[in-house]
Amino acid sequence: MKKVLIFTASIGGGHNEVASCLEKQFVKHGFIVKKFDALSESNKSLDILVSYSYKILIDKFPKIYGDLYNISNKEKTNKLITRLFLKVCKNNIYNIIFKEKPDLIISTHCFAVGVIGYLKKKGLIDIPFISVVTDYEAHQTYVNKNVDAYIVGNDHIAQTLEGQAIPKDKIFQYGIPIKTEFLNSQKTIPIKKKPFQILLMAGSLGHKDMAKVLKSIVDMKGNYQISVVCGKNEELRENIQNEYCDLIRDNKILLYGFTNNMPNIMENSDIIITKPGGLTVSEAIAKRLPMIIPYYIPGHEKQNLDFLTENGLAIYVDKINRIKDLIEFVMENPEELKYIKKNMDSMFNRFCPDNIVYLGENLIEQYNYEMAVGNGF
Repeated sequence: MKKVLIFTASIGGGHNEVASCLEKQFVKHGFIVKKFDALSESNKSLDILVSYSYKILIDKFPKIYGDLYNISNKEKTNKLITRLFLKVCKNNIYNIIFKEKPDLIISTHCFAVGVIGYLKKKGLIDIPFISVVTDYEAHQTYVNKNVDAYIVGNDHIAQTLEGQAIPKDKIFQYGIPIKTEFLNSQKTIPIKKKPFQILLMAGSLGHKDMAKVLKSIVDMKGNYQISVVCGKNEELRENIQNEYCDLIRDNKILLYGFTNNMPNIMENSDIIITKPGGLTVSEAIAKRLPMIIPYYIPGHEKQNLDFLTENGLAIYVDKINRIKDLIEFVMENPEELKYIKKNMDSMFNRFCPDNIVYLGENLIEQYNYEMAVGNGF
């Protein structure tokens, strides 16, 4: 059986989710799959530092995080960061690869790209390598000429990578890998008119502004129900539980912490209020669920937001107190959301996880063929 090695990173929840989706898909096709956290396995102290700093920055100092993201997105600065990461991590990552002896390597986080690219460049490994871009813009850290194939979600990323001298035939617009449950629609026409379903969430870590959004919309006019998903932010969930216990008891608010039932919740929602994380955006597009975005993490999510608004896939609201009027309007005029759903239809056609498996198989065969030819001489 062929083996796939997937490197991910526990910074936010999206990279691990994508890795798990790929694992399930490759296993379905008969592969052995091993997943490793590129940071944790390489240097636990570095992993703790980076993960903790990320959480603190996005929660307390988002502007500083955005500035650091933009600085690191410049070629010269990025080369320095990559050299530092190589110094700390390359030996451990090489040892993992040497021990596991995979037929294919996949990365769902840009941290591993520079290291594996370096090992290939130096001839220390000769294994096909796929990099999955998990946002709707490619950070400079993704760019490496030793990547054999890039999985991207849209034309814009493809053009960005081409502008960085990545050959067009290495870029595949297969979409960000998501659970197959998001790809299968089970919507039915309800027997009786149901309340307008509003989904409020903000990624795996939750977001402090979720509480402000909820406060601004709970007294709206009309027949509606709000599903609030707090992710792993237990403090946020408890605060909402205490403040809105009456509305929760009356099923006006459905409150969740971290849940694996997101495909079903999205399926039954009419609109989602969220931040534009790459995975959440892809899941919403797959469910044709119009997005309202009142908050974002500066840096990669700002770039995601720009892509969404420019392509008519989401509505950005720069002030939270404007959300109430917007939702009341679309509740009265649901046809206003059809434009967004139509734009999502064209994006959804690119989502095909099986194609990533077929691509991996082709790369393995190509490498084996080249090795056989080489040995023949």
